[in-house]
Amino acid sequence: MGSCVRKVQAGRSALCHASFVFVAWILIGAPAAVRAEPYVMEVATVVPQGSPWVAQLEAFKAYVETETDGRVKVNLRLGRLNSRSSARRTAAGSMQAFYGSVGGLSSVIRELNVLESPFLFETFAEADRALDDPEVQKQVRSLLRKRKLVFGFWAENGFRDYFCRRPIRTPSDLKGVRFRAQEAYAHVVSYRAYGASPVTTDMASALTSIQNGVVDGFDSTPIYAVASGLYQALEEGKRHLVLSRHIYQPGLMAYSRAWFAKLPKDIQEVLLDVPRDLVTQGRRRIRSVEQIAIENLAKQGYEVYDLTPEERAAFKANQAGLAAEIAKHLGPGAEALLEAVRDTF
Repeated sequence: MGSCVRKVQAGRSALCHASFVFVAWILIGAPAAVRAEPYVMEVATVVPQGSPWVAQLEAFKAYVETETDGRVKVNLRLGRLNSRSSARRTAAGSMQAFYGSVGGLSSVIRELNVLESPFLFETFAEADRALDDPEVQKQVRSLLRKRKLVFGFWAENGFRDYFCRRPIRTPSDLKGVRFRAQEAYAHVVSYRAYGASPVTTDMASALTSIQNGVVDGFDSTPIYAVASGLYQALEEGKRHLVLSRHIYQPGLMAYSRAWFAKLPKDIQEVLLDVPRDLVTQGRRRIRSVEQIAIENLAKQGYEVYDLTPEERAAFKANQAGLAAEIAKHLGPGAEALLEAVRDTF
């Protein structure tokens, strides 16, 4: 009987102890669940710190980190000087994302460079209508997917103009002149059609090649020439800018397909469903500062010349038919993309 009492008392003691532990666990709080390490997205870009493109990137970063509740951490690697290397690394999976021009991506997706054919687009409105067209976007996504990339959203560099040590008024003024050319097929053949001598370099070598006289000019958007400091390469007294608007250059965000495939479905949807405002505001911001960039170049000693419609028509006539030639050289994917673009005109 005594042993039974002792057993009951022991049972009650154990029960009280368990109850105390349970109450303490409730009051103090259950051990916090271990939060998984965030997915890290390293975005490689030539965009310089403080340039107008950074605002779009910062907006993208805020959107992704907010919508994924911090499960994705976006690191912006600004000022990378070799777009081709960044594009290849993203396709290979050692970098998670690429943000730059279509020309910069052409080392991986050559067909896409047809979008930078000279005089393909006359206005921003034409470019917007084409790039936002469902069929054009379908083909762009397909081209990226085949080369181990995933399309994110459009960005913009804008219309490119000529910077040179000598005035340019006619196509013949380019003949024999050495120009730094972006490492993209459409840019190279455009110069050759004028009889100019294109010298392809990445941004890391562009400044010194101009300063050292390896080339006598380059083409760029005024905004990028100012933001990157490239305008400084031409010496004072020999600074000429002709507003030719000969190539419209789109930009884009692309993700590594290998990295993207490892993400949870809901995070993939966040990256694919970027708000429309992020694209439209990005375009609007770039366009709003173009004239400011031109005015700043004039203050830095550039003679700025805006081609008359008749003068620009002569440049366009020189480049007639080049888009089709470029597309044929770049392959069936480029030809189909060019056709889809022209169907929007």
